[in-house]
Amino acid sequence: AFLGPPEVNISSCLNCVNVTIKLPTSHFRENGKLLSLIDIYGELDYVITLKTPDGEHKRPREKTTEEIFSTVIEELYPNRNYCVSVMVTASLNKHSASTAWKCITTDSVAQQDYHAVAVAGAVCFSLVLAGALKFMHAAGFILKNNSLPNTLV
Repeated sequence: AFLGPPEVNISSCLNCVNVTIKLPTSHFRENGKLLSLIDIYGELDYVITLKTPDGEHKRPREKTTEEIFSTVIEELYPNRNYCVSVMVTASLNKHSASTAWKCITTDSVAQQDYHAVAVAGAVCFSLVLAGALKFMHAAGFILKNNSLPNTLV
């Protein structure tokens, strides 16, 4: 049997890429139940190939006994484009197909700092505005609670 490509989703983290892999489905049934590849083979090998601006790098072969699992590729450069392709094989079945390339840009410290600065700036602005309004109210510029002149009472 030919092992189809797994489903792959990737997300970026700081200096890393998080890769979530869902094994391909099998077409084997036993007593009407669709068997997973783990049911059939017990464990599977997977190889992740990482494409960087300077070429393709095959990572060491790893094993899984789970249908859906995640792995993190670390020690990458921030704010760079990386692509990932995954191939799953079984010890008894080397016929398999790699996934199409999935690409993502790793996060950079600057983007995360910018977000923190934007939030802090909004909080500070709100506090300054509230303080200014409080001062103006106390000074009687806004919401004057003047009573009517004595002559009109």
